[in-house]
Amino acid sequence: MVGAHRAQMHAPPALDRHNVRMENLEWLSRYLLVLGIPYFLVLIALELWALHGRGRSTTAKGYEWRDSATSLSMGAIKLVVMIGCALYTVPLFAWVYEHRVFTLSPLVWWTWVLLFFADDFTYYWYHRFAHRVRLLWSEHVNHHSSEHYNLSTALRQSTLGPVFLFVYWLPLAWIGFHPAAIAVQFGLNLLYQFWIHTETVGHLGVFEKVFNTPSHHRVHHGSNGIYLDRNYAGILIIWDKLFGTFQPEREDVPVRYGLVHDIKTFRIGTVIFHELAFAVRQAWKAKGLRNKLGWIFGPPEWSPDGPRWPDDHPQAIAARTQAS
Repeated sequence: MVGAHRAQMHAPPALDRHNVRMENLEWLSRYLLVLGIPYFLVLIALELWALHGRGRSTTAKGYEWRDSATSLSMGAIKLVVMIGCALYTVPLFAWVYEHRVFTLSPLVWWTWVLLFFADDFTYYWYHRFAHRVRLLWSEHVNHHSSEHYNLSTALRQSTLGPVFLFVYWLPLAWIGFHPAAIAVQFGLNLLYQFWIHTETVGHLGVFEKVFNTPSHHRVHHGSNGIYLDRNYAGILIIWDKLFGTFQPEREDVPVRYGLVHDIKTFRIGTVIFHELAFAVRQAWKAKGLRNKLGWIFGPPEWSPDGPRWPDDHPQAIAARTQAS
């Protein structure tokens, strides 16, 4: 013990600073989302104040206490699930990082620039797959199940997501980003996305040419045909523009929030598991392996008889036009 104490006392100052900064980073990776709670509460209070000030002059639906209670409960459940899943995700990220290709120190600024873009790019593709593969949609759908759009909706989180969505971020550890830095940047991305879940902020001019904004994300939460499967961005809307999934909000098409087939319930168990239960029932009843797999791994509109688009979807409109 004495020898260890003396070694610590005689450690080079640079090494000591390095260790302290890494310890701080590790701490932040564990508690960032918890530290965000005051940020959530302050912005919710400001949104309530803004909605109250506008009164009848706004078309915003505002808050419904049962809906918001469901959203807040699901946010709390996700935190618990994340803590449980950390029992295997943390060791797995550490193992992958031990076999990294490069070493990208989280203590230099340019690593964070690279990680910002890498994380946001990864989020875009996770989010896109979460909408286009029914098994993945079954965990993400609960975030879209609210028929309201306010800051409490942002906390209606995908409670099953932490079980497996980490696999999208594992390649970042293999490339050489430190797992704690990946966790921090992932958390910052989620914190950014919180404020865009509101109807109280309109268009933001030049800013929304590059960044995701309330207007862009209102589109993403729309169940209107023209808005379905659009604007998957986390922070940067440029990914949607690059990969053909961008749709601006249109004044002549008010956003209809919720699902194509709304579940009309605030029961948390139903909100979390309704889509997964539906997919399992359909796969169980389906004839043939292809149809069974289609109900699980096909897109949400898939059916053995062909895609089931809502009537106002561009694909459905084009099919009717062609048929006539």
